[in-house]
Amino acid sequence: MTAIDPTKAARFVRALGPEPDDILEEMDTYGEEIGFPTVGPEVGGWLQLLATMVDAERVFEFGSGFGYSAYWFARALPADGELVLTEIDEGELDRAREYLERGDIATRARFEHGDAIDIVDAYDGPFDVVLIDNEKERYKDAFDAVREKVAPGGVVIADNAMTSGVQDFDKLLAWAEGDDLAMDAGTRGIAEYLEAVRADPAFETAVMPVGEGIAVSYRVS
Repeated sequence: MTAIDPTKAARFVRALGPEPDDILEEMDTYGEEIGFPTVGPEVGGWLQLLATMVDAERVFEFGSGFGYSAYWFARALPADGELVLTEIDEGELDRAREYLERGDIATRARFEHGDAIDIVDAYDGPFDVVLIDNEKERYKDAFDAVREKVAPGGVVIADNAMTSGVQDFDKLLAWAEGDDLAMDAGTRGIAEYLEAVRADPAFETAVMPVGEGIAVSYRVS
């Protein structure tokens, strides 16, 4: 098998994915300037495509930052769709609102300030797409909180399924291959999440090596 340079692979995926608009490019630049780890256009394109593939009408995000992933999702929703952004940092949530308003897609969005795991309790299902991108050690808690609200035929997407600034990929890989090593809280959180969704008979899960890895769990029943 011919080895592919990861940097070139990312450029390839970006070049052939959905085209970002001027606001998304501005958001990319802003994220780089402040050191905010957005999912990037490679994953953003997949979020938009997955939402399109399941004919999404309702999306819920556990952790929205300044709205980067939400902007990609919103582009796939119908005009009367609903996108719930959640963010503990009120300043970032205000910035998300500004970006989505400038993109003329804010009418599809609900901006919720606070802890996503508390907020989701106030919403009835079903949701067609759920993005989990909060604290890594709370991924399983997020899944448990939203599991019954995911529509059959819907998807749960977890960002940072392979790596991030707070987890050890080598230990995560060893765990995936059967070795149970001592892990920090972030790495253990991802392992526990992946173990939970893979063991759940209502979902089929696969990991895609784009960005920092996304785990896509499709609700089959």
